[in-house]
Amino acid sequence: MKSHIPGISGRVALVTGASRGIGSAVVKLFAEQGANIVVNYVSDESAASQTVADAEACGVNARAIRADVSTVEDANRLVKETVEHFGRLDFLVCNAGIWEGREVEAISEELWDRTQAINLKGTWTVCRAAVPFMKRQEFGRIVIVSSTAGQRGEANVSNYAASKGGQISFTKSLAPELAPFGINVNCVAPGWVETDMNNGVFGDESRLESILKTIPLRKIGSPEEIAAPIVLLCSSWASYITGEVLNVNGGSVLCG
Repeated sequence: MKSHIPGISGRVALVTGASRGIGSAVVKLFAEQGANIVVNYVSDESAASQTVADAEACGVNARAIRADVSTVEDANRLVKETVEHFGRLDFLVCNAGIWEGREVEAISEELWDRTQAINLKGTWTVCRAAVPFMKRQEFGRIVIVSSTAGQRGEANVSNYAASKGGQISFTKSLAPELAPFGINVNCVAPGWVETDMNNGVFGDESRLESILKTIPLRKIGSPEEIAAPIVLLCSSWASYITGEVLNVNGGSVLCG
């Protein structure tokens, strides 16, 4: 009989931006550990359906909900439908995000606003919607997926770095606010990861080689290697951890 990470099986997890990449890997791992899942997506219905099917193959209940978390209305509906379907919401993983940048003088107002709306505002909207339900349960785990760019900055994507830095500050503020209600809030800060978002970068061999030189482990992370710490932070093993920024970057950024 397969043993599960304690505190995951039978719970309900909502993962935003879950149709592919890190989000899809998180869904699969939650499902393997016995959690029921809501797969949030915006446009790729086919990928979301496949992610649901992969989760259900593990014997759990899963469903996809289309919602744009950059809007309060959609975020409210997403959380409401989750609770109506499953009766509760235990784990919230804020993973939805975009990565698109330029030199600062070339960043348009539209790109700046869209980046903040999806990455930072989209984190706030779903947390805002989920917290009242978690407070009533007197239990909840929120994991926000930030980035090393939010810790050290990153040239030519200042809009992205600002949004990710905002997520870290939001985590640090939310953790003490919600701790009295049995809700832990943590952040995972990945470095370079093998996802569709980075295909254009990794396709350039010289740039890939220069990136690898900055990573002590000399490898690009996989979505599964990011998913594992996220699920860990929702487990009973992490019950005394809140307000933490967990670096998952192969040693490329060392922050205490």
